[in-house]
Amino acid sequence: MSFVPGQPVTAVVQRIEIQKLRQGDKLILGFSIGGGIDQDPGQNPFSEDKTDKGIYVTRISPGGPADVANLRMGDKIMQVNGWDMTMVTHDQARKKLTKQKEDVVRLLITRKSLEETVSQSKGKNPKPCTYANEKQNLNDVMYTNNVR
Repeated sequence: MSFVPGQPVTAVVQRIEIQKLRQGDKLILGFSIGGGIDQDPGQNPFSEDKTDKGIYVTRISPGGPADVANLRMGDKIMQVNGWDMTMVTHDQARKKLTKQKEDVVRLLITRKSLEETVSQSKGKNPKPCTYANEKQNLNDVMYTNNVR
């Protein structure tokens, strides 16, 4: 999935909810990220479009909260707790994910296999819906339009 900054993009997304693991005074998510508008997109091994400056999952801790929630390496994070992640720096994304007062992180992610699954199950593209407002469920998978 490629996109031009400031222009609408259509994406198939999945909701993933991660319950942070409390270890002393720390809350653990169990994954690492790469990317951001301040990073070199050519160094991103998960993006087919080497101009994509999105936030991607680069590592999953086996058995950790992200692994249990079915987050996968290579997933592109589109939203964190309602906040758009398509045009953020690496540090801004990290701060949204690691807020100490939030025990749960709700993500909207996209991955290539989601688009393939929706295409195969529908036989054609499902009806687009607006990213921030309407949501059309397909086993927790949504087809979204106008992501900015």
